[in-house]
Amino acid sequence: MAIQTPVRTEYLPQAAADIAFLLPRRKFTREEYSRLVESGILGENERVELIEGDIIQMAPVNPEHVTETLGLYERIRRLFGKGYLVRIQSPLSLGESEPEPDIAVVRGKLIDYRHTHPTTAVLVIEVAHTSLQYDREVKTGVYAKANIPEYWIIDLEHRRLEVYREPIESADAPFGYTYRLRLVLQPGDTIAPLEKPNHPIKVARLFVV
Repeated sequence: MAIQTPVRTEYLPQAAADIAFLLPRRKFTREEYSRLVESGILGENERVELIEGDIIQMAPVNPEHVTETLGLYERIRRLFGKGYLVRIQSPLSLGESEPEPDIAVVRGKLIDYRHTHPTTAVLVIEVAHTSLQYDREVKTGVYAKANIPEYWIIDLEHRRLEVYREPIESADAPFGYTYRLRLVLQPGDTIAPLEKPNHPIKVARLFVV
């Protein structure tokens, strides 16, 4: 049975190595970030993303994560069908953030984004293996601030799906935004994306590994 709860972020004690994150630091715009990539200062294959002006090193991916992401891509692509583009680990231009979610579903065709990255998505999915806390505490704020209507976390360790809906402002949340609604779904449950309410899928089918 699905568990429905309001989103409440619980912050873990700050480790000494992370205290520097609280100090004043120089932020980067998306344009500056792009120039760092274009100039080769940041390699094209370097696993980093821009989060509210900070360049963040992404967690390394293991074979299980890769297999799940590739399999999930195929299932989501079939679920949405024509009129939608399913992007895999590709940038979204969201204000002063440029995250690279594992899966992003956007309206349109591939050629529509030949000159610029999408500025929104109808659904964003992160596959969490070692990044569950980050995906819950940081990515919810990024995607809610960008008014992404629906955000899923595939929790590989606990084999469950976390669904976030209804972005709202929240003074206590990262970047001032979060989601009002959080659903925790088990493999036996069924979910239909907000964008495709008549196309339900068993949660178990979202897990490839």
